[in-house]
Amino acid sequence: MREINVSQVTEAIKELCIKANLKLPEDMCDCIKCGAAKEQSPVGKGVFDDILANLDAAEKETLPICQDTGMAVVFIDVGQEVHFTGGYIIDAINKGVSQGYTEGLLRKSVVGDPLERVNTGDNTPAVVHLNIVEGDKVHITVAPKGFGSENMSQLKMMTPSVTREEIVDWVVNVCATAGSNPCPPIVIGVGIGGDFEQCAFLAKKALCRPVSERADSELYASLEAEMLEKINRLGIGPQGFGGTQTCLSVNIEHAPTHIAGLPVSVNVGCHVTRHAHTVL
Repeated sequence: MREINVSQVTEAIKELCIKANLKLPEDMCDCIKCGAAKEQSPVGKGVFDDILANLDAAEKETLPICQDTGMAVVFIDVGQEVHFTGGYIIDAINKGVSQGYTEGLLRKSVVGDPLERVNTGDNTPAVVHLNIVEGDKVHITVAPKGFGSENMSQLKMMTPSVTREEIVDWVVNVCATAGSNPCPPIVIGVGIGGDFEQCAFLAKKALCRPVSERADSELYASLEAEMLEKINRLGIGPQGFGGTQTCLSVNIEHAPTHIAGLPVSVNVGCHVTRHAHTVL
């Protein structure tokens, strides 16, 4: 049994909140540069130049990449051989978010009640996905999620009779409906399978997968490629000004489902699809 004081989790979460909001993962930066090189519209190329300049400025000036520093989504995989000491793990996670957003001077965007709308003042509570896994390590991913893109996300409870073409067309239509709202070029996380809530979780988890990695099977990798091509045919382009690069990547995660169902969800990420990871 390995003991970890929850203060280590708090410190890690704090650092990840700040890091994720100030610097994109390298593979995401490379994907944006690749999109800029592919873009055929002169206006679109100009927008890409602005996006890249913004990324450079954020890193050099230690400023957030985007003014919407998001709702903190925390994925934490805890090895079953780990024993936390010094407090309650969920409290430690939220303390880390509070410290990260306060000390990092990041915008606080969370309200404590969806109808009363009073800001909590420190961007807590986080959305926490805690999972028990093998081993004695703790894997932590923090994914700040802005709501310009989150609001464009959708889920549909399809039936097993739907065709591949119908699934692809629905995902593409979600992107067409979103238009310029999610600040394209976008990253699309797609969940296929599970039940209602697991399907949405899969789509969110898909946004945290490196954009340089394709799905774990030929079937789903080919679906990713087909969806990406058709989304880019929409012509929405960078920031909605028209162009050939509306979407940078499509990531699909899938799970077993019921014989009577085929849930499909789309979680839309903007061009700053942020996440940072560490291991304790």
